[in-house]
Amino acid sequence: MAAAAPTLKARALHLLARRDYTRQELAQRLAPHAADAAELEAVLDECVRRGWLNEARAVEAHLRRRAAQRGSARLQAELRERGVRDDDLLASVALQLRASEAERAQAAWARRFGVAPRDAAERARQLRFLLARGFAPELARHVVPAVAADGPAGHGADEAT
Repeated sequence: MAAAAPTLKARALHLLARRDYTRQELAQRLAPHAADAAELEAVLDECVRRGWLNEARAVEAHLRRRAAQRGSARLQAELRERGVRDDDLLASVALQLRASEAERAQAAWARRFGVAPRDAAERARQLRFLLARGFAPELARHVVPAVAADGPAGHGADEAT
């Protein structure tokens, strides 16, 4: 005898027990199992009312997971993709991220590379690494050291003539 399929509310609780979701994320996960949009909205509203679904908590959890390796621009884009539309919440996140942006960029660069680039191509690669993770271009230029001066003689170094 087959077990009855879990209710929409049970599915929501099962998902929320594993991690925090934004309302949009949870709706996307539950939509294939909902009989209609009204049932889905009712379950989502109940989850919010009971405190099981909390946008601010979902944002905090996402930042804890991803902030160490990502820049502000990338993190804010990810939050918008996840359905965070609260401008006040996004503004407070931006302020919080801006305070630690330089430290996070430095740590990400040091974890990946840790040594000054040998040539311009290597420096460009290191800069692209930080830019792809959402760090600001001026910050990336500040974090990635200039090309090491111990290259071959006669290339880029001031020579006495």
